[in-house]
Amino acid sequence: MKQLLIATRNKGKLGEFSEFLSGLPVQLVSLDDIGVKGDVEEDQSTYGENSKKKALFFAKKAGLPAISDDGGIEIEFLEGAPGLKSRRWLGKNSTEQDIIAKMKKLAETLPDDKRGATFRTIVTLALPSGESWSVEGKIHGIIAKKPLLNFLTGYPYRSFFYLPEINKYYHEKDLTKKEETLYNHRYKAVQKLKPVIEKALNLRNHA
Repeated sequence: MKQLLIATRNKGKLGEFSEFLSGLPVQLVSLDDIGVKGDVEEDQSTYGENSKKKALFFAKKAGLPAISDDGGIEIEFLEGAPGLKSRRWLGKNSTEQDIIAKMKKLAETLPDDKRGATFRTIVTLALPSGESWSVEGKIHGIIAKKPLLNFLTGYPYRSFFYLPEINKYYHEKDLTKKEETLYNHRYKAVQKLKPVIEKALNLRNHA
């Protein structure tokens, strides 16, 4: 069976990708599974460029087709920030707890008509040959005044992100299994990428 590398060290992302790609006739492997060391500096000017850079780096290093993504949360009141800097919003050495503390203060003070926010991601499939394909997934919501107190490791913003259309937080503790996929920006992107993966890896005749 062909292998597909999920090129992330974020355990939250790894879990989501593993679940969303589980229906494909491939063996999903992580960087730790195959002993790939090193990392990529996310120094590009767009999500797409960062996503492609990471996927190509690990595909060539591992000699396997690889999937990576880059994304962030874009808050209307902050004119789209933190966006690209979502993970490093408060500095390179800041922790998720630092981000949560910052978000708690922000959430309390945002004007009611400026709470709109978008989670956006670009997911890229890259081959060791240098070919790559990218797709976008996004979900719109608002920043709640008070967070859901059960914070997710790897996802410090999700406890603040509220989906008004279903009156729930964007959080696995608040959503049903069906809602977790229906309203997940990474799931939306993966669904777009699946046929690309099947064609690029010639999986359609191996299902």
